[in-house]
Amino acid sequence: MNQVNDQTSDIAAPSPGAGRRLHPLPVRIMHWINAVAMLVMITSGWGIYDDDVIIRGFQFSGFWRLGDWAAWSLNWHFAGMWFLTVNGLIYLVYGFASGRLREKLLPIRPAELVQTVVDTLHFKIAHEDLTVYNAVQKLLYIVVILAGVSQVVTGLAIWKPVQFSGLVSLLGGFQTARVLHFAGMAVIVGFLIVHVALALLVPKTLWAMVAGGPRLAARRRAKQGHLT
Repeated sequence: MNQVNDQTSDIAAPSPGAGRRLHPLPVRIMHWINAVAMLVMITSGWGIYDDDVIIRGFQFSGFWRLGDWAAWSLNWHFAGMWFLTVNGLIYLVYGFASGRLREKLLPIRPAELVQTVVDTLHFKIAHEDLTVYNAVQKLLYIVVILAGVSQVVTGLAIWKPVQFSGLVSLLGGFQTARVLHFAGMAVIVGFLIVHVALALLVPKTLWAMVAGGPRLAARRRAKQGHLT
């Protein structure tokens, strides 16, 4: 009987140092590198765009551009490109190898997606358990990952149209590749706006990406102890 009680107490009162963090240190480092590189890529891209606009009459204010003119913006864009591409590739390899991407982003159930949208429209943005992403979060992360991959592909076509002439043709021509690159940028900017807004509405999610968040094994054992 004493042994049973001892086992139950061990489950219900886990060691505070046990288990890995919600966001391990490598994930946090890669996240913030991606954040800075994205800002560099986006704002420098706006400077490049203004030199040869896609939508006639639409330009970005100098306040939002990185680089006083197109050549400087290109330099910033190429610098950010290497950081974002290399860091993004490491992030994907880490995510697939560790199983983190599968664990966090799958499955996405249509019913849960609809319910989350309805709750959000009613300003019910409860996020008590940071270890679980809702259906909308999962979908947004998958979309931004795919958008990032498409940006690399279309960016290569724009950067080296002669060397990657086959890719340019596959994308429908140089100008179409530019339009697709611009559209991908718009998707990523939209994601960032939603992402930052949610972080401000639920500040503990932002702090978790700084400090690492709760320890997963400890939380699981605490839940099991609560159920018993």
